[in-house]
Amino acid sequence: MSAREELEKQLKEIFGKANYPINSVMDLLPVLPQGPMTQFKAGDKSWTAMELSQKLAGRANFPYNDVDSFVKDILDGLQEAGEL
Repeated sequence: MSAREELEKQLKEIFGKANYPINSVMDLLPVLPQGPMTQFKAGDKSWTAMELSQKLAGRANFPYNDVDSFVKDILDGLQEAGEL
């Protein structure tokens, strides 16, 4: 499994529990087991939910109607930044 696939699985598992549509990252706080400090890992890299939120800030397209489009924007942003 690639790092992207590994991270995608984790993100969908957590963020799939949110009530969609989501209008901001604040809508996701109730599903994060450790709040903003919830860790996501892929390969030898890791990010907290807060760090992912900061990286999404410039490319977020709220509201998101489903977990797939939300996770895709996160992953694409990390890939474009060379972090994935």
